[in-house]
Amino acid sequence: MKVVQRLTYKQIFECILVLILLFVATICTYMFILYTGNSDDSIGNNDIIDKELVNKEQNDYLSLVMIGDSLIHEAVYADAHNENGFDFKPMFQYVKPIISKYDLAFYNQESILGGSEIGLSTYPQFNSPYEVGDAFIDMGFNIVSLANNHTLDRGERAIKNSRDYWNSKGVLVNGSATSYEERNNFKIMKKNNITYTMLAYTDYTNGLSTYGNDYLVNRINFDVIKSDIEAVRDKVDVLMVSVHFGEEYNLNVTQRQREVAEFLAENGVDIVIGHHTHVVGKIDYIGDTLVIYSLGNFISAQRGIERLTGLMASVNIHKKTKDGVSVITLENPTAELVYTYTDYINGRRKNFRIYPYSMLNDTLLPNYKSYYDKYMNIVVGDNIKIEKR
Repeated sequence: MKVVQRLTYKQIFECILVLILLFVATICTYMFILYTGNSDDSIGNNDIIDKELVNKEQNDYLSLVMIGDSLIHEAVYADAHNENGFDFKPMFQYVKPIISKYDLAFYNQESILGGSEIGLSTYPQFNSPYEVGDAFIDMGFNIVSLANNHTLDRGERAIKNSRDYWNSKGVLVNGSATSYEERNNFKIMKKNNITYTMLAYTDYTNGLSTYGNDYLVNRINFDVIKSDIEAVRDKVDVLMVSVHFGEEYNLNVTQRQREVAEFLAENGVDIVIGHHTHVVGKIDYIGDTLVIYSLGNFISAQRGIERLTGLMASVNIHKKTKDGVSVITLENPTAELVYTYTDYINGRRKNFRIYPYSMLNDTLLPNYKSYYDKYMNIVVGDNIKIEKR
């Protein structure tokens, strides 16, 4: 007779407990191997993940375009005048598509925007309507220098109006202020994970004095500039300095320009942006510092092809971050020329339009190709690789 032995409840419970303990032990062993690896020096999965995180490289980019002087003579603002006030936007219709594609866009507002309420004026002491700024902002300009030889033309009232206007627009401006507090409040901007700022200075004020209120316009003073640079250098990835220097209508780089540019490069400036001469100048490097000696005029009613030709320079800013360390490089510098075209109607200049040289023809500017070669050879020279457009 076959005897069937039945397990007691206690025995069943003990068997289940053993199975559970075996299952838990197996899982723990697997997890230990997974996260710590074998007993030799091989790398576990967690080590691989951690190393990937540490070695991960991040790349950020900003594109920057720079043009020169906005010098609003009477002929320019008269041409912009209409029944509703002033509209300068049609003057820039051919360059707006180019400017607007850049992340950052710089220009020098040569004639101060003191507004129509204090009376518009032309050479030798300028004052321009706010609508000039509206047109430049519409194109995409967001970095503006206010330090030049015409900053003081219409006194403190115009400077206050100018700063009130620009402060209301939220763009980055520097070079002129209404108090020491405003002057020393350096604005730090950030875009595409890259921080930047711009400082601005001039060598000239046309003999006009600040009467002790040095905040009204920043003069080129090496001690002051060094102090300003020290106040911002560690706070930004990219430091630009705008300098109004050189000799008017001189296509060559002067000793003073070299001296100022070398000082800025030695003190850690990334990009030196020069203007004042009303003609284009050389682009060069001093160490890793990109130096544009003169952007020339962007818009004006001056005469002569050399004064109606301006420089549109651009560069890509590359920020590479690895292991918590960031490195900034300036890549693919390019140079393009622009031309201020006007019609002559009843002896007056009308229909101001800014054209890239790439859009010119012999009707708009006879022999424009020869002018392109002449001025581009000055800008690029033989010592630096710059893409011509």
